[in-house]
Amino acid sequence: MTEVSHEVGMTAISKPDVRVALNAPAERVFPTLTAAQMERVAVHGRVRAVAQGELLQRAGRPAESLFVVSAGSVELVREAAGAEAIIAVLKTGQFTGETNMLSGRQALVDLRAGEPGEVIDVKRDNLRSLIQTDSELGDIFLRAFLLRRLELIAHGFGDVVLLGSNFCQGTLRVKEFLTRNGHPYSFVDLDRDPTSQELLDRFEIREGDVPVIICRETTVLRNPSNREIADCLGFNEAIDQARVRDVLVIGAGPAGLAAAVYGASEGLDVLVIESEAPGGQAGSSSKIENYLGFPTGISGQELANRALTQAEKFGAEMMVAKGARRLACERKPYAIEIEAGPRVPARTVVIATGARYRKLSVANLERFEGAGVYYGATPVESQLCRDEEVVVVGGGNSAGQAAVFLAQTAKHVYLVVRAEGLSGSMSRYLIRRIEDHPAITFLPQTEIVALEGTNHLERMTWRDNRTGESSTHDIRHIFSMTGAVPTTNWLEHCVALDEKGFIKTGPDLSREDLVSAGWPLHRPPRLLETSLPGVFAVGDVRCGNVKRVASAVGEGSIAITFVHQALQE
Repeated sequence: MTEVSHEVGMTAISKPDVRVALNAPAERVFPTLTAAQMERVAVHGRVRAVAQGELLQRAGRPAESLFVVSAGSVELVREAAGAEAIIAVLKTGQFTGETNMLSGRQALVDLRAGEPGEVIDVKRDNLRSLIQTDSELGDIFLRAFLLRRLELIAHGFGDVVLLGSNFCQGTLRVKEFLTRNGHPYSFVDLDRDPTSQELLDRFEIREGDVPVIICRETTVLRNPSNREIADCLGFNEAIDQARVRDVLVIGAGPAGLAAAVYGASEGLDVLVIESEAPGGQAGSSSKIENYLGFPTGISGQELANRALTQAEKFGAEMMVAKGARRLACERKPYAIEIEAGPRVPARTVVIATGARYRKLSVANLERFEGAGVYYGATPVESQLCRDEEVVVVGGGNSAGQAAVFLAQTAKHVYLVVRAEGLSGSMSRYLIRRIEDHPAITFLPQTEIVALEGTNHLERMTWRDNRTGESSTHDIRHIFSMTGAVPTTNWLEHCVALDEKGFIKTGPDLSREDLVSAGWPLHRPPRLLETSLPGVFAVGDVRCGNVKRVASAVGEGSIAITFVHQALQE
């Protein structure tokens, strides 16, 4: 590509030499810093010479430094199938890095000096300090990091190859896990790819081994758990699990992410523990249109990814695929026992584990979960039912959003609810869209009573409770979004729960609750504080919660105010 330079101050602005087709303008993905901006960066790093061909970063290892090119060039190199491809060549004023610079996860590309020169080497902790103290440079770096991650995802420039079938529960699970964690991957559809049998034979893969993950071209994982995938990709390698944190946030839905953002921005040492991926139930929402500040709407996944980047900008860390198994509440500091790992200690805890959708009372349900029965409507699921009829079960906003979203690509959507109408549980703007959409049929006082199929759902039966009549339909996809069951089984007897399993906080705690819990302080529990001092509950897991994203975000931020007070006691 031809280099174009314009004089700005004391430095020349170079047009990025990009070797792949980008969705965003190259100048935004690979911006060029001015001489004055480079001087401000240099205060947070060190200038060092590099030799031609010198490897600055290797893919598969933690991203520890950001490099700003002050002379010469740096190449972004991707290796695949024994061959290398240069993605881009960075010139003077341009810089390396993407979102793994904030999380400390493994790098996805090699960085190599294209010619003799000089770079400013900024370590990860110093980069965080720079982003927090210099708003102009912080905006430039964060925008570039996010755009680069999106480009990596769009081009499948990751270190993962997924071999699977869209009719396989495990394949959908892995797709969702990688997608919601923002990790790029390449997908080989074993049902459609003509070379799939060769791949299966090469790796001696049997039907029960699917899905298969090829991790960094070296490790083959057969039908792995999400935790095994996270371990292989080094998602949590940079996290010190033994350090006593100011606050542990359990759950990375909107409430938990808000607590992480506000806690970290106010100087607290914050670790978020998430069993799956950031976003919670909201993360599976195709479009949230009533959240303040987003008049055109925002997907739950995009909101979660932005919030996570914001939290990491201030120094919060997140550990994924490590669900909380028990709260060790016998003494302080408290500790969380996690899956396949040591206890994680903390002075205070914010519980934001949310709630999961209630399962349909239908025989054989588990057989079809992930193979016709889904609990979220994201682009991953919508691709599976393009031009087919689908059923959405539920009368809340999540169900309404799913129905409208799926109607864009599905042949027809049936919205099934047991209630007489939607006005008591769904926002009016969604009700109007459902009423006006020609591809959506609303079926009140109706419920699913039977599911049939072999390896995948093939047909279902629903009953009209007004007439008692049942009818069977050749529909292969159900999106179930009914009710809410709190995720509190791991808490055992540490905090007081209501009769439905939601956590009691603040004024909802009775005198009997506090006596039974052995409340040790003279003061009563603070707002959002549980029956255990210094342990707070926010969002959908809390008794009396308001099921709105804005409410969850508000509770997460408010909880940090009380965390500060608890830390001073």
